Amino acid sequence: MNNIRNSAKAIIIEDDRILLTRNRNNAGEFYLLPGGGQRHGESLAEAVVRECMEEIGVRVSVGDLLLVRDYISANHEFAEQDDDVHQVEFMFRCQIAEGDVHVGKAPDDWQTGAEWVEMRRLNEVCLYPAAIVEPLQCIARGENPGTCYLGDVN
Repeated sequence: MNNIRNSAKAIIIEDDRILLTRNRNNAGEFYLLPGGGQRHGESLAEAVVRECMEEIGVRVSVGDLLLVRDYISANHEFAEQDDDVHQVEFMFRCQIAEGDVHVGKAPDDWQTGAEWVEMRRLNEVCLYPAAIVEPLQCIARGENPGTCYLGDVN
């Protein structure tokens, strides 16, 4: 596979908490920003709105692009299982526009629900990519996290 996949993610922070999807695989529980792959003919903003409806059951309004990362799997801990994945993630500030967060069956097999996680607990949970913890905490405090492009990180 030689394709690069674009992914649009939502950064939803309210009351010093961030909304994440809760997931489980053979290694245990982990968290992700809600969002997913961009479809052909779909803007990144449209992708994040669609993915949030699918994964957390809410319609979001999409704001500024805050963070961008490459994920080249051959360079990280899951290289043996997924050595040909190259994904570029675009992480946008979003707000819930309508709906209530659901924790029912999600479209991804490994997703077990959605959860509001206190910003101070981000260092205690397994969040992927781990490299976004510090920038997210800066954003929650109203500080500029610095560069938008994080590089090839996990």
